[in-house]
Amino acid sequence: MSRESGQDNIVSEGVLLIRADADVTMGTGHVMRCLALAQAWQHSGGKAIFAMVEPLPWIREGLFSEGIEVVCVEAQAGGPDDAGCTAELARRGAAVWVIVDGNHFRPDYQQKLKAAGLQIFFIDDNAHPVHYVADLVLNPNAGAGENLYISREPYTRLLLGSRYVLLRREFEPWRDWKREIPDLGRKILITMGGTDPDNLTAQAIAALTQAGIYGMEITVVVGAGNPHLESLQRTVSQSGGFIRLRRNATDVPDLMAWADIALVAAGGTLWELLFMGCPVMSCARNAVQGAIVSQLAGEGVLQDLGPAQSLDPASLAAAIIELARSHERRSRMSALGRERVDGRGAGRICELLINREIRNLLR
Repeated sequence: MSRESGQDNIVSEGVLLIRADADVTMGTGHVMRCLALAQAWQHSGGKAIFAMVEPLPWIREGLFSEGIEVVCVEAQAGGPDDAGCTAELARRGAAVWVIVDGNHFRPDYQQKLKAAGLQIFFIDDNAHPVHYVADLVLNPNAGAGENLYISREPYTRLLLGSRYVLLRREFEPWRDWKREIPDLGRKILITMGGTDPDNLTAQAIAALTQAGIYGMEITVVVGAGNPHLESLQRTVSQSGGFIRLRRNATDVPDLMAWADIALVAAGGTLWELLFMGCPVMSCARNAVQGAIVSQLAGEGVLQDLGPAQSLDPASLAAAIIELARSHERRSRMSALGRERVDGRGAGRICELLINREIRNLLR
């Protein structure tokens, strides 16, 4: 195990150790939602540390800018030695909680950490058909129910649904903001995640170009890890000025407030847009995301564009035109999104973590 921070010792009071990774394939969503929890923990006076395998430079720098330490796990991500390395980091740092977030962690990962005597907070999207031994299990997604976690220890508490969606602190000032819904949706935001390996962004741009909505303005947000940046820059430069490209934007809530409609790949950004009351059209990259999007679409919260692999610019253009012209649908979607996500999930979870730790100290 090696250090990324340059300090000699991990601070050992009120330490939250977060085990999450990010790369071009898996994206950055797991790290970003854990960042929201880290921020809430720091606000309560604790210290947060990220344990990562080969952290991307811009992710590491972003965490450092938040006052969050990064340590390197010298093991294959999710492999047989990962849990042992993480347990050792937790022991060295006297971590009061270990947060685990990522689809690449094997079903026995939490069992190994629990056997090391650690308090485990497991963030889960897949609801693996395994026995859960973590102290707390979070699934903030639509459709998450207790029936998915029948096999668990008696002490395992479930945190289910959008009440526990994790939003970063930059969204806090927008809790009381009121969105105005124009008659025609002209301002379109495209954001397909921190990496977008399949270049869904280019397909969305092509669809909007076909839509030809009068007075349309498009803002494209791409992450620092997007491998298609150069081709996207060329496309934007040839657009005649109605498309602007933002790389690694730091004013994400402002951009979401600006937009009348957002085109997004399902993930953490989806919940942020719902909180901001922005009408959303979403595609899904995998079956788990597909189930979430389908559930929300069935409730009228968003428009389901289907699997990302089947995204068709012509069909997408027609769907965009229809939604842009429907003031009623966009108004309803905006209101339902705000009802679904209130932006207080990180605070609620942090309070639970603190209360559990206090009870343990009083035993």
